[in-house]
Amino acid sequence: MDKEIEAAVEVLRSGGVILYPTDTVWGLGCDATNADAVEKIYALKRSVNKKSMLVLCESADMVVRYVNKAPAIAFEVMELATKPLTAILGGATGVAANLIPDEGTLGVRVPDHEFCRRMLRRFGKPIVSTSANISGEETPKTLADVGREIIDGADFVVNPRFEGKPTGKPSSIISFGEGGEVEIIRQ
Repeated sequence: MDKEIEAAVEVLRSGGVILYPTDTVWGLGCDATNADAVEKIYALKRSVNKKSMLVLCESADMVVRYVNKAPAIAFEVMELATKPLTAILGGATGVAANLIPDEGTLGVRVPDHEFCRRMLRRFGKPIVSTSANISGEETPKTLADVGREIIDGADFVVNPRFEGKPTGKPSSIISFGEGGEVEIIRQ
């Protein structure tokens, strides 16, 4: 696994796009701080919907480096979640501007996936995560479900033997307001 992680991290550092497994579905990823890399994903997905892009962080410590208006309740809920959860948090900072919606929020998730966690730890920054499909098409549960155009558009495809046991469906999404307001967007 170490060689695969090192190869993925090298591509991320060079501004490339990776196709990789997560704890939910197969995703497209890049360095979340690199606007040019983020633009490559928008082009590949044929979409500029900033709300369809989230970032994976290795830990809550990494999350707080990239959002500065997150209420404590968000971290409590993330810690207690029994299935993959994306938290929409205010005060996005330090990531590519073309990743941040007009509201200034950022979707963040700490994956429960060995490959992702180790890759994030090695990379040291958040990684964009969005489903590995053309916008509007079905979300790929396995690498076999990913379209040829997406595979060919990625600079690196992680070996599917590191897939683990994904849920096969997108994460739940909860938006947390600065004052602790909670809105369930997707269960």
